[in-house]
Amino acid sequence: MTAEQRSVARRMAIGVAITIVALSAAFASRVGPALPPPDRLALALRIDLILALWLAFAIGNVARRRFLSPADIAGSGAGPPSDRLAPASAFLQNTLEQVVLAIPVHAALALTLPRPLPVIATLVALFSIGRWLFAAGYARGAGARALGFALTFYPTVAALLVALYRSLF
Repeated sequence: MTAEQRSVARRMAIGVAITIVALSAAFASRVGPALPPPDRLALALRIDLILALWLAFAIGNVARRRFLSPADIAGSGAGPPSDRLAPASAFLQNTLEQVVLAIPVHAALALTLPRPLPVIATLVALFSIGRWLFAAGYARGAGARALGFALTFYPTVAALLVALYRSLF
């Protein structure tokens, strides 16, 4: 493995460890009242507005950079992004992918847990920390953004597996 691959693997492992600790604590928590399913879903969707805010930030950042760049103002159909726009476009694409996966997973989890508040809040907090770290490290390479990716992706995958299990059994 290259040094960059070792760096990515190390930071991804740290992300997995943080995910396990944070979600274990959240699932063990008895915070919040037991709610009927419609209220649990509404709660998850309200908390998930923070994910939509991350997506809005990413869209706005691309739009701002595109407006300020004569090479990019014509839009993505006019050609590949400039070096200045490419990182913002990549962040937007990755954030969109993460949001599209996270919101239905959070909704499914909310419908399967009687007290979803600590879990959904933890998932959204990890998502937000992950997006911030991913953006902050993006220009420094895969190793620098790996922990951010891990904290965005692995908690959602863990929640997906729990929601699937709880839905089936």
